[in-house]
Amino acid sequence: MHRYIFQRLFLSIPVLLGILFVTFALARLIPGDPCRAVLGERATDAICNDFIRRHGLDQPIPVQFATYLGEILQGDLGDSIRFNRPVTALLVERLPMTVELSLSALLVSITIGIPLGIISAVRHNTTVDVATMVGANIGVSMPVFWLGLMLAYVFSILLKDTLLWLPPSGRLTSGVDLRPLYETWQLNASGNWKTALEFFSNMYVFNALVTGNIPALMDALRHLILPALALGTIPMALIARITRSSLLEVLGQDYVRTARAKGLKPWPVVMKHSLRNALLPIVTVTGLSFGGLLSGAVLTESIFGLTGVGRTLYDAITARDYVIVQGFTLVIAVMFVVINLLTDLTYGYLDPRIRLG
Repeated sequence: MHRYIFQRLFLSIPVLLGILFVTFALARLIPGDPCRAVLGERATDAICNDFIRRHGLDQPIPVQFATYLGEILQGDLGDSIRFNRPVTALLVERLPMTVELSLSALLVSITIGIPLGIISAVRHNTTVDVATMVGANIGVSMPVFWLGLMLAYVFSILLKDTLLWLPPSGRLTSGVDLRPLYETWQLNASGNWKTALEFFSNMYVFNALVTGNIPALMDALRHLILPALALGTIPMALIARITRSSLLEVLGQDYVRTARAKGLKPWPVVMKHSLRNALLPIVTVTGLSFGGLLSGAVLTESIFGLTGVGRTLYDAITARDYVIVQGFTLVIAVMFVVINLLTDLTYGYLDPRIRLG
C-alpha cells in the first residue's frame, strides 16, 4: 500500500509540472497587456515598460518559467500583480470559502442523490423510478445561474417574512462576532502556525464549531444553504443516476437472488449485500464531482456574493494577473491529485478483491 501511494505521488509530479507549464504559457500567449489591464487609463508606455521590466515579463517564457519554478521550490507562489500581495495570503483568505462551499454542496449531493438512486433502482420501471429520473435529468439540465437566482428569489424575497427566509448573499450577517482561532484561544501564533490557523479560521462553520460559537455557527450555516443547493444540484443528479444504474446491475447478480431465496428481507438485501458492491462507480463520480467543485464555482460565487477560488481566478484572468492564475491552478491541480489518490485507496477498502501495491 505504501509503495502504491509513493508511486502515485511520484508519477503526479510530471503531471503537475505539465499543468503548470501549460497554464504558464497560455497565460502569456493570450492577447492583452497586464499593465493596461491593471492600470487602465493611467497606463502610459513609460509606466508599462517599467511595469513589465519590474515583474520580469520582458524575459523569454522558458526563463520566466525556470524562475517561477525556483520560487515554488522555496515555498513562494509569488506576489499578485494586481493586488501587490503574496498569492499565499490570497489563498489563505479565499480557498477556505471554496472548501466550505464544496463540502456543503457535496454533502447535499450525497445525502439526497444516493437515496434517490436506491429508491429508483428498487422501484425499477415504476412511477417512482420515472419521476426520480425525470427529476435527475431536470437537475442536470438546469443552469446554475438560473437556479441560484430562483432560489434567492423564492427564499429571500417571496418568503421574506416567514421562518423559511434565507440570506441571499454573504457568509455572515453583519455584527456576528467570529474572531480568528489564535485570538479566540489567545495563542501567540507566528509564521506557518499562524497561517494554518488563519486558514481554518476562514472556514466559518469550522471556526464557530470548534470555538463553541453557536450564534455564528447557525448564521454561517444559514448563509450556506442556498449556495450549497445551487451548486450541489448537478452533482446530486449525476450521483442519483449512477447509483441507480450501478445498483440495478448488482441486483441482477446470482448472489442477490440467492439471498432473497433464503428469505432475507428486501432492504437488508439491498443495503447490506448489494449497495456496497455498487459503490465503486458512485465513489468515482463523487470524487470527480468534489474535484470539480473545489476548482471553483464562478457563477455560484458571483450570484451569492462569495469571494472564493472561482471568482478570484476569473478576476485574475480578466486582469492578466498571471501569478494568481499560476498559483491557484497549481493548488487546484494538487487537490485533484490528492482526491484521485484517496478515491483509488477507497476502492481497496470497499472491494477487498482490489489489491493496491
